[in-house]
Amino acid sequence: MSRTTTIGVIGGGQLARMMYAPAISLGVNLRLLAEGPDVGAARVIKDVVVGDYTDDATVREFAAGCDVITFDHEHVPTRILRDLAAEGTLVRPGPDALEHAQDKLLMRQRLTRALAAPAPIWRHCPDAATLQRFGDEMGWPIVAKASRGGYDGHGVWKLAGPQDCNQPFDESKDASAGELVEIIGEEFIDFARELSVLVVRSASGQAVCYPVTETVQREGVCRETITPAPGLAPARAAEISRLGLDIADELQVVGVLAVELMQRRDGSVVINELAMRPHNTGHWTIDGAHTSQFENHLRAVLDLPLGDPRARDPWCMMVNVLGGGVDDLTSELLHCFARDPRLRVEFYGKQLRPGRKVGHVVCYGDDLDEVRGRAQHAARYLMGEIREG
Repeated sequence: MSRTTTIGVIGGGQLARMMYAPAISLGVNLRLLAEGPDVGAARVIKDVVVGDYTDDATVREFAAGCDVITFDHEHVPTRILRDLAAEGTLVRPGPDALEHAQDKLLMRQRLTRALAAPAPIWRHCPDAATLQRFGDEMGWPIVAKASRGGYDGHGVWKLAGPQDCNQPFDESKDASAGELVEIIGEEFIDFARELSVLVVRSASGQAVCYPVTETVQREGVCRETITPAPGLAPARAAEISRLGLDIADELQVVGVLAVELMQRRDGSVVINELAMRPHNTGHWTIDGAHTSQFENHLRAVLDLPLGDPRARDPWCMMVNVLGGGVDDLTSELLHCFARDPRLRVEFYGKQLRPGRKVGHVVCYGDDLDEVRGRAQHAARYLMGEIREG
C-alpha cells in the first residue's frame, strides 16, 4: 500500500474545511487539530484530534503524525512553533514569518525598515500619555490598535480625543491571555476603499499573485469582495501586486499571504494588516479562478508547482452570508438555484448566530452590475432580508 502524505492543519474553522476538497484532489490526507468535535472542519475531515493549540504537549503530539504543519488561523504561540521547527518538523509558514501576522507592531517595524512599505503614520505607544501626544500631533481622531489578538474589528479603537486614550490599554489587558500586547497609534485615514491582494509563495520560492480585490467592510466584518477591483489603474494594480510579492519574499512566507490595504482618495495605498493563511477576501477563487487559494496553499506547503491564479471571467463577486433570520439555510437554496443556475454557494457548517459568517455566495460573468445584483440578491435571501413568492 502506497504511503499518503499528511498535512496537519491547526484550527478547525471554515478555512480548514475549505482545504478539504483540494486535498482530496491532490491525494493528500488532512489531519486536523480542532478546538472541539463539532467545529466546521471537524464535520468533514475524518482525521481529527480535539485539543488546545496553545498547549505544547498537545501540539507536539499532533505534529508527530504529520509530514508538514499549516494553519487555519495565526494564533498558535510562536514559542511552540519554534520548538517544533527546532525538532525538525516542517512548519509552513514558519514561525519567523508567522509572527509578522501575529504582531502588528513587529510587522510595521519590519516592513518599514526592510521595504519602506507604504503605511499610515504610526507610533508605538507604551502608555496613554504617549498615545495622547501622538493624537495631539496628528490631530484627532486617531486609531489605536492592539499589537496582538485583533480580528474582525476587535482590538481596534477610533479615538475621538484625549479622553479616550485609556480605553485601548484597559481593554487590551483583558484580552492579552499572557501575551505581551502593545498599543500602536495610527493616523485616521478617511480612505476611499479597502483593497486586498493575495500572494502564494512555495517553499522553494515560486510565487503567484491573484488579481487585486476590492473589499467592502461593515462593522469590522468583510461583507463583499469584487475582483478585479473596479476602476483600479493597471499601473496601480501592478504596484500593489509587486508589493505583495516583495513582502512574501522578504518574510519568506510559505503558503497564502493576504495583504490588506486602504486606498486614499488620491489613489495611493497603505498597508493595513497581513494574514498568512487562506483569507476571506480570496474565497472568490474557489469558483472564480483557475486555481483556488486553498489548492495553491496546499501546493505551496507541499512545495509543488503553483497553479494559475488568473480569474475565469471578467468579474467575480463574493458576498458573505451572516447568520440571522433564516434557521434552515439549505431549504432556501430551492429559490436561489432556481433563480440563478450559475450561483455558487458554500456553507461553513457553523451554528447560526446573528452576525456570524456562516457561508458565502459567488457570482461571476461579463457585466459587473449584473454579477453584483445576482450575488447580493442570493446573500440577502439566505439571510432572510428579502422574501419572494
